[in-house]
Amino acid sequence: MNRNARPVQIVMIEDDEGHARLIEKNIRRAGVSNEILPFANGTEALAFLLGPDGSGEVSSGRQLLILLDLNLPDMTGIDILEKLKLNQHTKRSPVVVLTTTDDAREIQRCYDLGANVYITKPVNYENFANAIRQLGLFFAVMQVPEAD
Repeated sequence: MNRNARPVQIVMIEDDEGHARLIEKNIRRAGVSNEILPFANGTEALAFLLGPDGSGEVSSGRQLLILLDLNLPDMTGIDILEKLKLNQHTKRSPVVVLTTTDDAREIQRCYDLGANVYITKPVNYENFANAIRQLGLFFAVMQVPEAD
């Protein structure tokens, strides 16, 4: 059993700097002190999450929580969500979708693809903080099985 599990890193994919700062402030306010890695576009975020070769191998053994904006300059968050959930190394990482749209079909699509939480911006920060806290608790009890 791996007792020295690595702490969860929060990957924030959000192109609006104001939103990014607000999200970070509220994560901190929720008492979450984990490292936050900000990405302003999908290309850089996917390079980090799936590696230069796109295999996802780089994320093997990483504990990640992904905050994903759907409207990005270079691709849609749906594309990113799909890639992450289809990859064996990243498919178990919880994804919180943050977006300005409350289109029911888009929300359904995110859940179908495996999003854990869907939050509409401007965010009710009480709810947001609770969602992050719950995911934090989820991480605290989550044991990642050792790869053979």
